[in-house]
Order: sequence, then structure tokens, then C-alpha cells
Amino acid sequence: MQLPAEWMPVSIAPFDRDLEVCVLDYDGLVHAVAFPCHKDGARWVDASNRKHVDIQPTLWRKWIESH
Repeated sequence: MQLPAEWMPVSIAPFDRDLEVCVLDYDGLVHAVAFPCHKDGARWVDASNRKHVDIQPTLWRKWIESH
């Protein structure tokens, strides 16, 4: 499966890939999370240590290793 370079809705995020995700902060600004995330059911985990992260992403795209 070829992952897109542009941001996609989180509702169609794949489960089997490390992703870059965007979240809304408390001021309503969108920003990318600084580490790769992996979808685990309805939850999200930090892909590097597999620990649950309390985020509600809005968008995703392919994680690029150069981050």
C-alpha cells in the first residue's frame, strides 16, 4: 500500500504503519506530534516505545524518518 504524502482524515488511518498525526491544542491550533504514532484499535501509541498516548488526532500522513 502506497501511503499519501498529503494529510488525510484520521478516520481512514491504517493500523499497520507508523504515522505522523496532527492534533488540536488547547488554543485550537493544529500541530504535528513530534514522534511517530501507531493506531491500536481506537487508541494511539508512541511507535518507538509502544506506550499509549492520550491524543485525539484529526489528520495523518506517512511518517518520514527525517523528523
